[in-house]
Amino acid sequence: MREPRPLRRARFDDLGLRRALSDRMLPFMVAAMAFLAALALAGSLAAASLARHWQEGAAAALTVQVPRPKAPAETHDGTRQDRVLLLIQGTPGIAEARALNDDELAELLRPWLGSGVERLSLPLPAVIDVRLTASGPDLAALTARLAAVAPGTQVESHGIWLRRLSALARSLQACAALALLVVAAVAASVVAVATRAGLAARRQSIEIVHGLGATDGYIAGRFARRATGSAALGGALGAIAAMPVLLALAHLARPFAGLQPGSDPGYDTTSLLGALPGALWLLLPALPAGAALIGFLTAQGTVRRWLRRLP
Repeated sequence: MREPRPLRRARFDDLGLRRALSDRMLPFMVAAMAFLAALALAGSLAAASLARHWQEGAAAALTVQVPRPKAPAETHDGTRQDRVLLLIQGTPGIAEARALNDDELAELLRPWLGSGVERLSLPLPAVIDVRLTASGPDLAALTARLAAVAPGTQVESHGIWLRRLSALARSLQACAALALLVVAAVAASVVAVATRAGLAARRQSIEIVHGLGATDGYIAGRFARRATGSAALGGALGAIAAMPVLLALAHLARPFAGLQPGSDPGYDTTSLLGALPGALWLLLPALPAGAALIGFLTAQGTVRRWLRRLP
């Protein structure tokens, strides 16, 4: 004997939501929001990574300027530059210290004084590049000792730049967080508008089904299921579309991290995948899940509020 046929197909669209909620517009609108969210996440992580890289470099370096470097030292034999360099190299907490040569000093001044800096008869100070160990020296004591050997010597610890970089990173991360909140709010608004349009289009059918005993949870679940699928699809499309842009931005940002094409033996197009922050590889797959959650909650809340106003 034949088995009896079911009265309706599985996943039967009893509320006509395929006509009420478009399968085309909603995913693409959510995809645009997911694309912007991916850029905001990447910007936040990149700002934190670059700021950390610059801070580590600046915190481990000092710049010492010695005016009249060829003049005799105040209390010892030799020139002022030689005595300052010997004193720095013998200080605990100093990993390396070297004086910049004339070519390096000219290259350092060229952005401000132009290409003719070598022909200028200016009394330039000697510049000593100092690299610190993890513990670092006592800067106050070092500055006092340098002033005794060569008065007028200046020690710059880049502390002001560290504070500015930290403030810049925090402000960029705050802007990215605000952008994510705005994107989430816009995505929720898009889903809410689409859901309300579906409710208006199927009002008569919904009122009939509701009057026959369909619960609010059943009707809201039908809308939420469809909105969740469309939002998840849009989130996945947005994350995929953001990948080429993120790789291009990673290529542009590599020089700021101290990497140049040719300076790194592993630098090629494939290595750009490794240039993206590791946390970003975890957050990008979470975009479809986040979009689906927004779609589910928004559709549920919108439908339930609409049903409570029915007579």
